Amino acid sequence: MPIPHQTDKKYTYADYLTWPENERWEIIDGTAYMQSAPTWQHQSISRELLLQFGEYLRNRPCQVFAAPFDLRLPESEEKDEDVTSVLQPDITIVCDSSKLKGTGYYGTPDLIIEIISPSTGKMDRLYKFNKYEKAGVKEYWIVEPENKLVSVFIQQENQRYGRPDVYSEEDKIKVSIFPDLVIDLKPVFGYTD
Repeated sequence: MPIPHQTDKKYTYADYLTWPENERWEIIDGTAYMQSAPTWQHQSISRELLLQFGEYLRNRPCQVFAAPFDLRLPESEEKDEDVTSVLQPDITIVCDSSKLKGTGYYGTPDLIIEIISPSTGKMDRLYKFNKYEKAGVKEYWIVEPENKLVSVFIQQENQRYGRPDVYSEEDKIKVSIFPDLVIDLKPVFGYTD
């Protein structure tokens, strides 16, 4: 199985499907990036967010998924196998189940959460931020385990993200795409010390 190493090659989802299953990769604009294993703090935060969103979404049309989950963000009319951006958001919420395919989702999710680490900070704040904004993801959260902060970006009428609302471990977040859902951050950051 070929493993990405060529710097001049533009990789697609078709290439990605041939890579070893025991390795975690992302492709952004055709460039492959290998992912390292997350810390236990990262996993604790992910678990608690998944529980709160999952409980709310039970018996509703939207669904929540945790990584690994292959999010394929097509540009214009790209076919699934030709997509050059295959991402692994920590948490993905989708409300159009018709776009669930194979190992993930082909299209634009409604909400994405990324939990940053020192090795992923630039990727989550810059590259993924721009991809999610351009794709039309309605709400994007960046969780900082070390500082116990969550920045919430909401898509504005001009299709761009406005200034983030920033929350600390003592706060509760009212989710914009689900007006009756409030996420309590105390248990989210409660097990990370």
